[in-house]
Amino acid sequence: QVQLVESGGGLVQPGGSLRLSCAASGIIFRINTMYWYRQAPGKQRELVAAIFSGGYTNYADSVKGRFTISRDNAKNTVYLQMSGLKLEDTAVYFCNVRVRGVEYWGQGTQVTVSS
Repeated sequence: QVQLVESGGGLVQPGGSLRLSCAASGIIFRINTMYWYRQAPGKQRELVAAIFSGGYTNYADSVKGRFTISRDNAKNTVYLQMSGLKLEDTAVYFCNVRVRGVEYWGQGTQVTVSS
C-alpha cells in the first residue's frame, strides 16, 4: 500500500531554516508528482509546493524565494528546504501524492516558528 512518512519538523526561530523529508513507498516514485501542503490552526490546508517527475517545480506565492522542493528518486524521498521562516509558516506540513485518482497523505510534521 502507499505510505508517506514525513520528518524534520520542529521549533525554529524567525529567520531560521528547516528541511522536511517525505519518504514514499508503494508507488513508482519517479513518475509521480509530489506535493507539500500545510495546515495552520483554524485554516484550510493549502498547497505549498509541487515537484513534477521531470523536476519542474511550482510554489505558492507566500513561499517563493524562501522554500525549495526537491526529490531524490533513488531514495523515493521528496524534500522541502525552508529558509527565512516566518511566524506565519507555523503549520502542520503534509506530503501528498495522487495515484490513479486517489490522494494519499502522510501523517504530517509540525513546524513551529516562534521567538
